[in-house]
Amino acid sequence: MQRFTALFSAALLSAGLMGSMAHAQENTAGTAEQAPAEAQAQNFSDAQLQKFADASKQIAVISQDYTKQLQEAEGDEAQQSVRQEANEKMVEAVENSGLEVDTFNAIGQAIQQDPELMQRVQQMAQGSAEGQGS
Repeated sequence: MQRFTALFSAALLSAGLMGSMAHAQENTAGTAEQAPAEAQAQNFSDAQLQKFADASKQIAVISQDYTKQLQEAEGDEAQQSVRQEANEKMVEAVENSGLEVDTFNAIGQAIQQDPELMQRVQQMAQGSAEGQGS
C-alpha cells in the first residue's frame, strides 16, 4: 500500500507538473522519506529524467481518468477497486517508460525538493511533446 500511495502522489504531482488542472487531492499525506530523495537528486541521469517526463505525461492522463472514476465510485470498496486499477495502469506506464517504480518515485520526491530539477524535467517534457508531432 505504501508503494501505491507514493505512486499516486507522484502521479498527482506529475499532473500538476505538466500544467494540468489542479486535482482535489484526496490523499494529502506528505512524503515522509524526503531526506534520501534530496541526497539522490543529483544522481539521476538525463535519460532517467527524460523517461520520468515521458511516464509523467502518461500518468497525468491516467490520473485524470481515474480521478473522475474515483469521484463517481460509491462506497469504500468501489473506491478501493478504482484506486487499485489506477495503480496498476500507472505502474505499467512507468515500467513501459523503462524506469522502475522506485526510481520514478525517487525522482518525483527529488523534484518536490529541487526547483531546478523540476524545471529541467518540465523542459524535457515540453521538448518531447514537441518532437512527437510526426
